[in-house]
This record gives sequence, C-alpha cells and structure tokens, in this order.
Amino acid sequence: MRICVFCGSNTGRGDVYMEAAYDLGAIIANKGYGVVYGGARDGTMGAVANGALSVDGEAIGVLPRQLFELEQAHEGLTKLHIVNSMHERKQIMHDLSDAFICMPGGIGTMEETFEVWTWTQLGVHRKPLAFYNVNGFYNALERFFDVMVEEGFVRSVHRQMALTGDDPASLVDKLVTYEPPQVKKWLKPEER
Repeated sequence: MRICVFCGSNTGRGDVYMEAAYDLGAIIANKGYGVVYGGARDGTMGAVANGALSVDGEAIGVLPRQLFELEQAHEGLTKLHIVNSMHERKQIMHDLSDAFICMPGGIGTMEETFEVWTWTQLGVHRKPLAFYNVNGFYNALERFFDVMVEEGFVRSVHRQMALTGDDPASLVDKLVTYEPPQVKKWLKPEER
C-alpha cells in the first residue's frame, strides 16, 4: 500500500509544519506503507520524503519537467518520475497511491486534494482522503465544508468522505480501514 501526501514546496511559518511532515513520512513508512509525493527536496515535500527515508521507507516522487529546476528534485528517493505536465503528475500520483493525506499547504496542495475528493464523490475511484489538521490549519476549511452541506451543495455523506485529524498515526490507520460509501453525487430537490 502507498499513501500519497499532498504538501507544499514551502515550509510554512515556524517549525511546526516541517516537523509534522517529517513525522508523517516516518509514521507512514514505519507502518509498512510507501509514500508518494510531489518529488521536491525542499519545503514540507522534502520533509515528508526525508521522514520516510530516515526509517528506510519507500519514497516515490513525481515532478513535472518544468518544475525540475524550480522545486529542486530530491536526489535520494526510492524512485523519481519526471513527467511532462501537472496533469500527468496528478494522474501518476493517483495511479501509484491507495489513499491520500492533505498536509497544510498552498494553492497547489488544495487543487490536488480537491480533485481526488471529487473523483471519490463521482465514483471514479474509492480511495480515501484525509486532511492532516496540523496546528488547527484546516479548522476554517472544515467549517466551510459544513456550510456547503447546510446550503445544499454537498451531501453530508460526501462531506464525511474527507476525514480529518491532528494525530498522524491514527489518521493513517483511519485511511487504511476506511471504505468510502457509494452514493450518487446529485441531491434531489427535497434533500437541498
């Protein structure tokens, strides 16, 4: 089993995000799972890979050619895939992974995460997704998810597909055992 970690090429403020990313990579590897991520050596991306590698775990990176120099590819990975586009990066990360964790990050992290959540909602795949809520980073986003349900744009069952937690070991365990429900995406007028 491999877990894809969506995270950033930046470090975030202070040490908390880098430490959390490193620990997450080590925890995933210690539990016997591989890490798939964006392939960079810097930021929380590099920290996740370094955490996995520090305990002799598998760390697979996927990096678009145009970002190869900008994001400075990690040179010590188990495997590094150099691809031609961001779309190809996301597809390969998806294909290599059985589950996804979204670390705190920026626009790219959110875009990758929402795409795999949408694919689960639509039934394209049945791979679970979790938001690792380091330092309360996702508190406001979780409230917004609830508003999407309250306002009739998202089914409650689809909202619940996005697991959340601030303990990385239990979050990984939840992902490994979680089975997303098979429910149609579209709400009937009386459900709105």
